[in-house]
Amino acid sequence: MMSLDAQLAILISVAMHVTWNLIARHQPAAALPLWWVLLAHLVLLAPWGFWSLLTRVNWTTELALMLCISAIANTVYFLGLRQAYHHASAALVYPLVRSSPLLIALWSLLLLDERLPAGAWLGIGVSVAGLLLMASSTGGSRDRSALPWAFLAMFATSVYSMSDKVAVAQLPDMGAVVGFVSVGYLASWCAFTLLLKREQGRWWPAQRIGLLPMLTGGLCIGLAYALVVYAMRTLPSAVVVACSNAGIVIAALISIVCFHERTAWQRRLFGAVVILTGILGLQLA
Repeated sequence: MMSLDAQLAILISVAMHVTWNLIARHQPAAALPLWWVLLAHLVLLAPWGFWSLLTRVNWTTELALMLCISAIANTVYFLGLRQAYHHASAALVYPLVRSSPLLIALWSLLLLDERLPAGAWLGIGVSVAGLLLMASSTGGSRDRSALPWAFLAMFATSVYSMSDKVAVAQLPDMGAVVGFVSVGYLASWCAFTLLLKREQGRWWPAQRIGLLPMLTGGLCIGLAYALVVYAMRTLPSAVVVACSNAGIVIAALISIVCFHERTAWQRRLFGAVVILTGILGLQLA
């Protein structure tokens, strides 16, 4: 059974993740809301995190290596996701990207000798099947060109989940975890900025999102990820990432019920039920 601390960390992370995604969908794409939200995180939370990394962490070669791996993998994840969204909708791309728990479980077994019970493998497998079912609710000739980028982002997720799991044992408190996450976000924001300069000749987006969405998103995007890493203290990384996919279930229900997005809604709803079934199975494994 999961500890209460881990359950709370995952639940709060899911709530923040859903909040950030709801904010993002109501911003103009030309404003590149992720650029502004990452900047807000770096202004609001990164100083606290960086100070904790400098003053409270006993640095080892292993921790420094894990930090570099996580930062690079986070950057690849965001860039892969960005490119995938150029070719297909989030309804196709995001469930594929979030189907990483099976790969994470395999990496954990091979690299960390982290063995999951059969019930956990089954729960993860069922939840991933639900994600693939949701992704299959979309179609179109442009979708295939998004797949390599989506799978690259999914692979990057599995990589930084592994390095996060190894690193969190050496991070003494939440401030240090936020600092660890902030290094990756700083690398991602710098990569976005350089790409923006290359594509548009600008160092910042042509439009700005509202101050409240920017600040709220900045708080949510960093803390949601930090809470996932924090939960890895006591739980296998594959289990944490699979449970955090409850956010996709909530987002799907909101889109169907509140925003009346009825395209293939029966399949999306069934996929959400399958994901939730897998997550509930993980709670009992």
